[in-house]
Amino acid sequence: MTCCKPGERSRLIYSIREYRGRKDEPKGFGWRDFRDLIVRARIQLGGPIVLVRENLRLHLTADMRASIETNAEWLTVFHLPTYAPDLNPQEGIWSLVKREIGNLAAGDLTQITRAVKRRLKRIQYRPELVDGCLATTGLHLED
Repeated sequence: MTCCKPGERSRLIYSIREYRGRKDEPKGFGWRDFRDLIVRARIQLGGPIVLVRENLRLHLTADMRASIETNAEWLTVFHLPTYAPDLNPQEGIWSLVKREIGNLAAGDLTQITRAVKRRLKRIQYRPELVDGCLATTGLHLED
């Protein structure tokens, strides 16, 4: 999640799931993972959240909608148009990550995961990179 709060530095809040192909292991994030990430963002940002997100199928599940309704006092959600990578600052974040790991000759999944985490951590500590990804969307953030 690329996050901004008027008067404060931009932030990147993320969580990584490594799929190992084990029986009954989820292949990706579930609605609970997204819910937990949003709650974590609220705690870190210290206030209400206005969430702008893609129309991923997972984001539109009944459980996710119920979670949003339950937390409506501090969570407002807007959806991006169906295909709008130019409006999504996460596309810029992933571009920065892929640029660094594009030539990685990893021996296993753990090395790839470690490289992705390392790059995301570096981006977290360089808010100007997050600002750049937000700016490329053309969306104006008001103070």
